Amino acid sequence: MNERIERDSIGEVRVPADKYWGAQTERSRQNFRIGKETMPLELIYAYAELKKAAAIVNHRAGKLSEAKQRAIVAACEEILAGQWDDHFPLVVWQTGSGTQTNMNVNEVVARRASELLDEGEGRIHPNDDVNMSQSSNDTFPTVMHIAIFTKIQTHLLPALDGLIRTFATKERQYGKTIKIGRTHLQDATPLTFGQEISGWRAMLEKSKMMISEAADKLLDLAIGGTAVGTGINAPPAFGEQVAKQLHAQTGYPFRSAANKFHALTSHDEIVYVHGALKALAADLMKIANDIRWLASGPRSGLGEITIPANEPGSSIMPGKVNPTQSEAMTMVAVQVFGNDATIGFAASQGNFQLNVFKPVIAYNAIQSVQLLGDVIRSFDERCAQGLEANEAKMKEYVDRSLMLVTALSPHIGYDRAAEIAKLAHREGLTLKEAALKTGYVTAEQYEEWVRPEKMI
Repeated sequence: MNERIERDSIGEVRVPADKYWGAQTERSRQNFRIGKETMPLELIYAYAELKKAAAIVNHRAGKLSEAKQRAIVAACEEILAGQWDDHFPLVVWQTGSGTQTNMNVNEVVARRASELLDEGEGRIHPNDDVNMSQSSNDTFPTVMHIAIFTKIQTHLLPALDGLIRTFATKERQYGKTIKIGRTHLQDATPLTFGQEISGWRAMLEKSKMMISEAADKLLDLAIGGTAVGTGINAPPAFGEQVAKQLHAQTGYPFRSAANKFHALTSHDEIVYVHGALKALAADLMKIANDIRWLASGPRSGLGEITIPANEPGSSIMPGKVNPTQSEAMTMVAVQVFGNDATIGFAASQGNFQLNVFKPVIAYNAIQSVQLLGDVIRSFDERCAQGLEANEAKMKEYVDRSLMLVTALSPHIGYDRAAEIAKLAHREGLTLKEAALKTGYVTAEQYEEWVRPEKMI
């Protein structure tokens, strides 16, 4: 492999000649051969946005030349275009401040920006120029917020909107289809299938609202706090100006965190947001389970709905079709539950002026948003949109249900109604047969009072 010599404060390091990273990135690459989980590109892109904004603000403050600013901005825009994705190799399991990833970005930007400078304009330094007015300690929590917030807006919420629309369509389609309700896995009173679906839709709408409200906390950025929150080596109002520039670049109203000491050592905002993601995962678990129960069968289960047959379900049983999209969604849900535990524990470990569990917090939060968005879109397109009611089976269950007896309670009392239901179950009678056998109601009264369409 062709190599070049790079130098840092410790000494010389051999670096692959075709890569833009420098000595500090290479040291991390060699010293932390732990796992295969690399820093998410979402975090790298957030760093590119931040370095671009910082260069612009530093130039306005008179600290960075026009030529260097232009070169740094151009290099960052190339990163944002995905041009240098394979130049960011570092794993999650590194220093807990994320310093090595910050330096990875600084080095790549510096080397590429130096190439973009005109001859005679010098060289761009990763620390002195790209990292000017910054520290890993304020940039890494800043890009955590940028990356997670952006991912929620661009990936998760659009997928949620799609599934909400699908359920709203199905809700209208089956607004008059009466079926039996179930509580405690036992028969209950009737409702329409549209009403049942409306519960799923409302879950997702409420989850979307909670996620959106919680994500607002991520707009507060740590930038400007530098090493310990005091803002040493940064111009006055640097954090406010960078946040304003990020707003201009991204369209999202980022703002400078009111207390930088809090912003460096606490990640309670991410814990809060991920709690809303966990609530969504819990709702998705319930919806997926409902649908696979309702689709169970086709002859020995509930069989109230049919779902698309996307692939063969068994390697040994011919013709079997499984609720695979529900299974994928429930697995994502349990992964999000696990991520939430990791994030909560990691966020509790801030010592003095810095939390040093930042990479694992960022990795798990971004993974949760990615997985939730992916699985919601997959479930929508490959299951929910093709979901159909088996109206004959629904009617059969309604006609057989003993819980229609609830309609008799206001007329003959709870105890007598319960006696009818128990008699029907014990002797294998229809509810009407049992009611007439007790003599508590006449046939005419039964037909008048027990009307499923009036019980919804």
